[in-house]
Amino acid sequence: MNFPVVALLALTVLRLVVAAMAPLSPDESYYWIWSRAPAGGYYDHPPMVAWWIWIGTFVCGDTALGVRLLAPLSTALGSVLLAQAGAVFTGQRRLGVMAAALLNATLAFGVGAVTMTPDTPLLFFWVCALAALARFIASGQGKFLLAIGVCTGLALLSKYTAVFLGAAVALWFVAVPSLRAWLRRPWPYLSGGIALLLFAPVVIWNALHGWVGFAKQGGRLGGFRPEQAFYYFVEFLGGQIGMFTPLVFLLSMAGIWVGLRAIRQDRDPARVLLLLLTLLPVPVFVQHVLTDRVQANWPAIIYPSAILLGVAMWARLHRPALALGFALIAPVYLQAAWPILPIPPKLDPSMKRLAGWDALARDIEAARQADGGTFIAADNYPLAAMLAWHLRTPVPVLGAQARWASFALPHPDLSGQPGLLVRGARAGENTETKIWGPMTELGTAIRSRGRNIAEEFRLYRVTGPAPGPSLVALPRH
Repeated sequence: MNFPVVALLALTVLRLVVAAMAPLSPDESYYWIWSRAPAGGYYDHPPMVAWWIWIGTFVCGDTALGVRLLAPLSTALGSVLLAQAGAVFTGQRRLGVMAAALLNATLAFGVGAVTMTPDTPLLFFWVCALAALARFIASGQGKFLLAIGVCTGLALLSKYTAVFLGAAVALWFVAVPSLRAWLRRPWPYLSGGIALLLFAPVVIWNALHGWVGFAKQGGRLGGFRPEQAFYYFVEFLGGQIGMFTPLVFLLSMAGIWVGLRAIRQDRDPARVLLLLLTLLPVPVFVQHVLTDRVQANWPAIIYPSAILLGVAMWARLHRPALALGFALIAPVYLQAAWPILPIPPKLDPSMKRLAGWDALARDIEAARQADGGTFIAADNYPLAAMLAWHLRTPVPVLGAQARWASFALPHPDLSGQPGLLVRGARAGENTETKIWGPMTELGTAIRSRGRNIAEEFRLYRVTGPAPGPSLVALPRH
């Protein structure tokens, strides 16, 4: 085996170990609940992440590795596919391998390879589509358009932003003169039909649930806030430099600039496609910046094509970019799985997201037993999901929030029974106040790492309300 293959195998083994050792994040525990409530869609996203978690937990059980199993494996396979696609897009096998290496050296993919979110399957199927597009460019055979349709449909089942993949490919056939003849053949339309057919379960689920998924994602487009726009833009730009890592970001931006200048004289199909895949989503992210904070992981869909554009730039920066990228990823892995680095708590993302949940669950269970409660409830969905994951007793754990009404989960009748309600201590986190009636504060609980407190919670004695659509019993291990 050559060095890139050995390096990828070693990196995949490391990622599997980190995935097994690092505690679940609130988002991951929430998606694990999805996997226990099968549906054609969910309040936040399409269902693919739930399907992937179901497969992983079927193989490895309800463990952190089970939830994340397909993340390192899909990243490894996606790396191989991107290297093959890169050989076509750049004309050099060496540059294709380097593009895959640079993508793995970004924080976005480095962290995504050991966590399970909707971005994980989305990025895999996005890269699969790139590989199919490369085969179409190299062969000119219409059958690869069908594969592109399959990949696009599976990406749409992963996250709604996959619509940019389909839109970019459609615009590509219009923008490149040499491709327009394909519009008189059935292949592009069959490809689009396959993608829409695969996406149909999400449409049907939304239709049966008041279009809540489409409404939630579409609602991000409103609320112009010019007074915050500059701050959000600076935060967004800084986040992308960090998630790309600085040198990969520099290479990618240079490649985009050179590509834009080159297409004035030459509508090279490969270059136009990469530019469309990279730039088409950008206006939507900029629009989001004018309304609210843009999460740093959202633009990750542009990374593969941006890096393929930038990999031909300044070869002398390739190795420093790899070294810097993996040097930034290493402490993230170490702190997530084995938190021994002396990082200030306010600068440690693993402290904020991962620390102290298991001990918190034990303290909450002890408080419930001391007060005689028959259930534990939370009206903040990430907190409810983490309690469902970490609590080891058969006592019901309830989620009480409007979003749960769209889940296929049981609605228990705990009317009149005493229980324990857990809420975050920060103002603005209490979302459902009417259903509980009188509440008696019992004290507080914290999650921490050593002496450093990550978050404080308030505990209340409450009386179980009547059954309702927004009150559900969450699955347990």
